[in-house]
Amino acid sequence: MDHRRPAPAMDVSPGPAPGGLVALAPRMRASWQRSEHYGLSPEEMRPVFTGSVDTTSLLYECGHEVLQGLRRTLANEPVSMMITDRDGLVLCRLCDDASVSRSLDRVNLAPGFYFAEENAGTNGLGLALADLAPSLVRSEEHYCTALRGYTCAAVPVLDPLTGELAGSVNLTTWSDSSSELLLALAQATAGNTAALMLARGAGRRSRPTPRGEVFHIYADRFPQYEDARSPLSTAWTDAVETARAAQAEGRVVAAVGEPGAGKTALISLARRLTEPRERVLSARPPAPDDIPAWLTLWTPELDKHSTCVIVSGTQTLPAWAATELAQVFSRIRRGTTGPGHRPQPFALTAADYSAIPDALRSLVDTVVEVPALRSRPDDILPLAHHFAEAHRGHAVTLTRAAERALTAYDWPENVRQLRRVVRAAASRTDVIDAHHLPAEMFTGTARPLGRLQALERDEIVRCLTEPGTTVAQAAERLSMSRATIYRKMTQYDIKLPGRAAHSRA
Repeated sequence: MDHRRPAPAMDVSPGPAPGGLVALAPRMRASWQRSEHYGLSPEEMRPVFTGSVDTTSLLYECGHEVLQGLRRTLANEPVSMMITDRDGLVLCRLCDDASVSRSLDRVNLAPGFYFAEENAGTNGLGLALADLAPSLVRSEEHYCTALRGYTCAAVPVLDPLTGELAGSVNLTTWSDSSSELLLALAQATAGNTAALMLARGAGRRSRPTPRGEVFHIYADRFPQYEDARSPLSTAWTDAVETARAAQAEGRVVAAVGEPGAGKTALISLARRLTEPRERVLSARPPAPDDIPAWLTLWTPELDKHSTCVIVSGTQTLPAWAATELAQVFSRIRRGTTGPGHRPQPFALTAADYSAIPDALRSLVDTVVEVPALRSRPDDILPLAHHFAEAHRGHAVTLTRAAERALTAYDWPENVRQLRRVVRAAASRTDVIDAHHLPAEMFTGTARPLGRLQALERDEIVRCLTEPGTTVAQAAERLSMSRATIYRKMTQYDIKLPGRAAHSRA
């Protein structure tokens, strides 16, 4: 079959396509519409070449190893196997069929080229990355005619620790070859790649699959942000004021920042300062397969009076879901939700502005950056006291040693981590001291530790943080010499606020 032969143009509107072709499925039709939006035509692709490919990443290392094993299984089969990064950059391509390889070279489906939807229109790997879902694109389902000689099966690969998109596995064959098992094979390959990434990550625990959340934010949900006795930093209050002023003028706000920094809390507080009696609904996306049910659950709330909706973590939304939400929000913004209804407010959160899906990004009027907790250290103790008191129902004391440890830590998971740490400590005592805090707060090493190493480090930190305990006393309790405990402190980069690492006290 001549893969270069142009195929008939397809109509992306609902209903049968011309030339007797079966109508495109909704996901495929949405992808064609996005391809048109990117300014592509069926006769044109815009593959972008980069002079360098990162072959040192964990994704490349593990994906390449898994593909090598698959290559031995598919010896002499006309199948090309690829790994791409999250942006659609082809990192590696393995194929034993010379004719397939030469053909893919002619369409630039090769290492070093970007092949996302905006570069090549609807194709397997581009659709998998856009929708965060396994995708099979056959023959004339491709937007660009140059690709209609192929069938492509692609599956996204998620980082097993963070749950974020890492890249994709793509298997490509001729369009007249059997494709029944191609997608299942791609899914198994993506799963094996993620599993190997987890194993190579020194036994890191995988992140649970997101279940999604839909909940009302009540007026007392974030009282720590309004407590006049312990006002928060200027960095926080300035961000709140920016969001409040924008929402008061009817602008759509996107709060961006690191996970756990308090993006939803900021928008909720800003909204309550304008409309204190308004209902605030927060919706956080689940895994891609559960999104249809998730949308059905909460979108009817948009037609109810005085409801503000915050869609959190929009960077995890598949492209089709973002497009559907954008259509709903556009209708709401025009005030067409029903007779007598005013346009309902809504807001978005994301890791950064560029991560918001295109369809939703076009609705954003104002971007507010929520500073990470390490950038506002004055907020740590007020928040810690609030979290402890809220958890126990009464005031909880923090010793000076605990306060020093809390303020010295850089909180990579931000306010969410602070809340978890303080609640765990408050569950054990009414007077939180340094030894009630987790051992990782006192270590600066970034390298992964084995189970026995972690246990040893934790025990050393526990002894060193006991009130009044000297290094010599800790060494004695641990049956170590002082020289050994100092060496272990250096090995695990143990840092105790207020105490020199090599004090001979």
